[in-house]
Amino acid sequence: MGRNQTEINIREFILIGFEISRTFKTLLFIVFLTSYVFTISGNILIIILVSTCKQLSNPMYFFLGNLSLCEILLTTNIVPNMLHLLVVDQGIISLDKCLLQFYFFGTAATTECLLLAVMSYDRYLAICRPLHYTSIMDERLCYWLALIVWVIGLLATVGTIILMSKLQFCDANIINHYYCDREPILSLSCSETSEVRLCALVFSFVITLWPFVVITWSYVSIILTILRMTTSNERYKTFSTCSSHLTVVCMYYGTLIIMYVVPSNEQSFNINKLLSLLYIVVTPLLNPIIYSLRNQDLRNSVKQCIRKMSLCQNS
Repeated sequence: MGRNQTEINIREFILIGFEISRTFKTLLFIVFLTSYVFTISGNILIIILVSTCKQLSNPMYFFLGNLSLCEILLTTNIVPNMLHLLVVDQGIISLDKCLLQFYFFGTAATTECLLLAVMSYDRYLAICRPLHYTSIMDERLCYWLALIVWVIGLLATVGTIILMSKLQFCDANIINHYYCDREPILSLSCSETSEVRLCALVFSFVITLWPFVVITWSYVSIILTILRMTTSNERYKTFSTCSSHLTVVCMYYGTLIIMYVVPSNEQSFNINKLLSLLYIVVTPLLNPIIYSLRNQDLRNSVKQCIRKMSLCQNS
């Protein structure tokens, strides 16, 4: 049974963010602000390079550009408000803005999961079926896959958002988090939340399971193909083409499974706040770094871009 619904319906919440000393908040503000600047700069650079450099005009970099766009959406949706909370200690947010923030978070998280699955399938085709790669993963299929991924991402959380918008909030209005996540919001409602939780559980299960199946199948096939290669140099060279993607998958997808497939409870909120930093702050920051350090084409494109900028300045 829910709490007394005859009480006033709350339409604003207080986000308490991190309950730590002012010194640590100042330190976190500097760290998060620096990370955010580098995250946005790095991902924008990748999008520009993929859009303008001919040597990056292949499916892997096309999907990487989409992934960078998704990372920008994810981190921009949350980090600026998180920085604000570190300055003011507590922040007030309306129910509508709270649901909007959760919607864009769900959109970015869903899109990223699907993009990682599509990128793993692209690596499977390139390594396991190289003779058919260009005929299968052509420009038309790339655009269709990207469109489908973004449409699913935009629609996947709509059902949960509609159900959450119908909830009543009667007395408690303090969200123990630095953004509007699903479980902290539901824990405050005086309405029956079982329908919302069921919808969210089905959504989380489907969105995490099927891409995970595709990723697992792709990499099992890739590893078996690599093991059949005759020389260690050939194995290393082939594995290096997908090692960046595999590293990102392990960081992002593993954390997301822990967060949204394993049931949450009141005691886990503080742990969830720390875990969520991995895919809100750390992963979007490391993605451009990982791909740039491990990819010769990207490094060459960056050098070429710097040379062009130098020539323009000299002119």
